[in-house]
Amino acid sequence: MSTYHQSLLSYWSQQEQNLKPTCILSPQNTHDVAKAIKILSQYQAAGNETYAGCQFAIRGAGHSPWAGSANIDNGVTIDMTSIKSVDINPSGTVVSVGAGARWADVYQKLDGAGLGVAGGRISDVGVGGLTTGGGMSYFAPRYGFVCDQVDNFEVVLASGKVVKANAGENPDLWFALKGGSNNFGVVTRFDLKTFSQGKIWGGTVVNPINTLPAQISAFSNFTNATNYDTSASIINTYGYLGSVGSWFVTNLLVYTKPEIDPAVLRPFTDIEPQIASTMRLTNLTDATSEEVKATPYGLRQLFLTRTYGNDPAFLTDVFNIANRTLETFKHTTGLVYNLVYQPLPTSITSHAANSGGNALGLNPADGPQVLALQTIQWANEADDELINNAARDIWVQADALAQRKGLMRKWIYLNYANQDQDPIGSYGEGNVEKLRAASRKFDPNGLFQRSVPGGFKLFGKNSGGTNTRNGVA
Repeated sequence: MSTYHQSLLSYWSQQEQNLKPTCILSPQNTHDVAKAIKILSQYQAAGNETYAGCQFAIRGAGHSPWAGSANIDNGVTIDMTSIKSVDINPSGTVVSVGAGARWADVYQKLDGAGLGVAGGRISDVGVGGLTTGGGMSYFAPRYGFVCDQVDNFEVVLASGKVVKANAGENPDLWFALKGGSNNFGVVTRFDLKTFSQGKIWGGTVVNPINTLPAQISAFSNFTNATNYDTSASIINTYGYLGSVGSWFVTNLLVYTKPEIDPAVLRPFTDIEPQIASTMRLTNLTDATSEEVKATPYGLRQLFLTRTYGNDPAFLTDVFNIANRTLETFKHTTGLVYNLVYQPLPTSITSHAANSGGNALGLNPADGPQVLALQTIQWANEADDELINNAARDIWVQADALAQRKGLMRKWIYLNYANQDQDPIGSYGEGNVEKLRAASRKFDPNGLFQRSVPGGFKLFGKNSGGTNTRNGVA
């Protein structure tokens, strides 16, 4: 198999695998990236019709689901996966990670050194996309979003110049990259703050769907806890497996200290009956590799997200909406449907203020919230329209109910957003303008707005604003 086709098949979703770039560039270092960006920028500046279609995509691990997010038809895909070094500084306080690394690369290095980092919860997710999109982690209640723990970014700008972005050098770019995604340059290295870390307690517990009332109650109480235990983390999933025609409840539970069966997680682990449990003392490498088996490559994938207020009756109603709507597509070949709830307590949203800020626009004054996500996996492109329409309809119904109950929240998590959502617009007008100002300053000709169609743009479609930049349509 050619290197070209190996690269395409290494994308997670079938939608991304099916795109056919004119060429795939595999830079080996920052210098290669800078050279490539300088050439692409010159083509744009020349205004030559021959090169007017020379658009490009920037690919980290390639774990985003929708077509065109990190790949491109008839353009150049810059595949960063060869830039994956992981180096711990002499004092053990910072780990420098190449932008093409996956979290497995990071954890394998850190576990052996007795260190941890706020990073991804699935080992084959990429460092680059997760971090520049905000990033949830098992350590979020203790340290905030993954982006809040970035000490420094190394960035190739549209000119080909390589700069640093941190609290003392280009702080506006540092801020913008913490949630602003691929709009400013190509990040080639992330310098992440580390901390001492030993074993953790974690795993998955699977229950039958008739435990839903107890599950919803436990989740709502956990999310709303006055004294939130910042070592505890949960992903609460209601999943329908088409191959067996049944719903199940799966809780991914982690306690980031070496404490067996902590009391804070017992409202979930004590729910009976249990179908399966993998709870054990383990490390980050092992814990994050467990979920890889549940997210296979080469199938069609959809993410669609919302944020709501925390109310157990409402969360139950949303499941019921999903269950009813599922009747329209439950016989789809290869179907796996998940309705996922995650806590968004103030212990997560309050960290940005102490870390130089981020672009996400979340305010701890809004209180505990629920990050809701639909993930859908299926086999055949012919079912795309049916699946996409049904998923949107579930949120339309849920949103209407949330509006009536005063539970609708504005925030859209970029890493879970579908291509027709506007996560950056949800950051609020003030932060959007800061991002646009950073774009004008560091990319004055708009290379990453005009020539990189993938991702969520700052100007125009899905940007929360008009389709103009520096007065140019």
